[in-house]
Amino acid sequence: MSNQNNQDLSNQDLSNRDLENHKINFKEILKVFSYIKFFKKNIIAIIFFMSLIAIVDGIFPLFTKIFVDKFIINKTQIAELYKYFAMFLGISILQSVNVYIFILIAGYLKSNIRYNLRKEIFEKLQYLSHSFYDKNSVGWLMTRVNSDVEKMAEALSWGIVDITWGVAIIIFFMVMMLFLNAKLALYTFIIIPPLLILGIMFQIKILKYSRKARKINSEITSAFNEGIMGAKTTKTLGREKESFLEFEEITSRMKKASIKVAVLSSLFLPSVMMLSTIGTGITIYFGGNMVVNNTLTYGTLIAFISYTLRFFEPVSHLARVFAEYQSQFASMERVMGLLSIKNDIKDSGSIEIDNIKGDIRFENVSFSYIPDEMILEDFNLSINAGEKIALVGETGSGKSTLVNLICRFYEPTKGKIFIDNIDYQNIKLESLHNKIGYVLQHPYLFSGSIKENIAYGIKEFNDEIMEKIIKVAKLVNAHDFISKLKNGYDTEVGEGGSLLSIGEKQLISFARAIFSNPKIFILDEATSSIDGKTEKLIQSAIENILENRTSFIIAHRLSTIRNCDKIIVLKKGKIIEMGTHNELMNKKGYYFELYTKQFVEENENQLLNKSVL
Repeated sequence: MSNQNNQDLSNQDLSNRDLENHKINFKEILKVFSYIKFFKKNIIAIIFFMSLIAIVDGIFPLFTKIFVDKFIINKTQIAELYKYFAMFLGISILQSVNVYIFILIAGYLKSNIRYNLRKEIFEKLQYLSHSFYDKNSVGWLMTRVNSDVEKMAEALSWGIVDITWGVAIIIFFMVMMLFLNAKLALYTFIIIPPLLILGIMFQIKILKYSRKARKINSEITSAFNEGIMGAKTTKTLGREKESFLEFEEITSRMKKASIKVAVLSSLFLPSVMMLSTIGTGITIYFGGNMVVNNTLTYGTLIAFISYTLRFFEPVSHLARVFAEYQSQFASMERVMGLLSIKNDIKDSGSIEIDNIKGDIRFENVSFSYIPDEMILEDFNLSINAGEKIALVGETGSGKSTLVNLICRFYEPTKGKIFIDNIDYQNIKLESLHNKIGYVLQHPYLFSGSIKENIAYGIKEFNDEIMEKIIKVAKLVNAHDFISKLKNGYDTEVGEGGSLLSIGEKQLISFARAIFSNPKIFILDEATSSIDGKTEKLIQSAIENILENRTSFIIAHRLSTIRNCDKIIVLKKGKIIEMGTHNELMNKKGYYFELYTKQFVEENENQLLNKSVL
């Protein structure tokens, strides 16, 4: 499938995902609650200590009532003031200890949730199939791993702290207010229904624009990634200004969505505060009348005012928390959605293949990336062990699809693929991949040394391992250039191999591919992006590398595949010609036209270069 098709599919997938997020996805939220059961001890501890803190907070206004009624209004109780002071000091110390413990537990919980989520996501990403990466950009994934995980960890730690404290203190204050004076408490509670209605109205709006902002944030991350990775290309094309304007357009949309959220939040909180002030005013008005009529003591009125003022504090606090939770809900949905993605390739096989010959057979195989757009249809092909096969055809003819199916990066839509007469879906995926070496057109090296890249996955390097590394490096003609480097095989390659040339990276990727001695070897345009000198080094090594291995070569330059055992010419997913180079040239068909045209173009380019020199 072409890159354009992949990108179209990616954009379609992302758009559909975001269209589905116009309302809270309670299914994903339930997954969040099932996830936090692993931390239930910490959460129970937080709920306990926050409830205790709420209860202690509710006791302080009672001390105010006692102080006013006993020690100010009734001065005869002044002798017991030291007892009052001792009790007040003891409760204050208890509250300090509670605060210390809950901060410790909440911090521990956040760190553990963040650690576990990132570990699970990374592990998930390692085993997802190629089709997943076709549909999702790097920027989208980076936002999930970083920003969304951080928000989810915050919500499941400090969010639980805030909600537990707010709910517990509201309930306890309501009980205490009803206990002190039920009539005055009911007057005060009149303000609660408008608060709830206001909260629901604002939260729906805030949720909508928070999700929109999160979607655009993924686009920004992706744009940053492309801008950095493609900076050199942008400069060579002279598109710095255009790239900036494209990025500015995305950030402008982000700014507008973020401002909407900020405006709604800025209106929401003052509205809650205004209603809270009205509630306090109601308490003062009716409570003052009760004091005048001697149906309420001064101490009770002061305690009630204290409860009222502090009652609306957690209400305002919860309103702020729920406002923040809207964007956090979106993040939690995305994270849990990513963790729940099912792999297209199910590793249900039970067969370990220690020693294989390399016979491969396609039996009535059909395959499509997009429904109703078949790339291969009823495709049949048999390859004998040790054969060197070249795949030729125009872009989109199915060459890369064919080798990707052999590697089981994708699976047939219909039909079967056999390796050594075994249906490869019955072979363990790891066992299959260990027997396949794959060299890409654009090599990628991991940060670390040359030896760590060649023997990728090995942690300890003894003499035996180093001997094997040097052996494969010599086999691909990489040993000479590595030996000339200051630190030899311990030379750091940089991020993505940035400290080496493309040719040097390709030689190392060749060495890495054959380090595990695979029986099936694939070269996907492996020499198209390197210089002529390095290509000669690789070409001279290919004969040794491919000996006794079933190999598939996708090559742009047809002159490099003349010695292949079999050349398969593909067009629109069909085999239109097959044979050796000489056989196909004698047929004077499609391959003959391709080869002749390329041969003439190469000769013209050589003559042109000589005339320029």
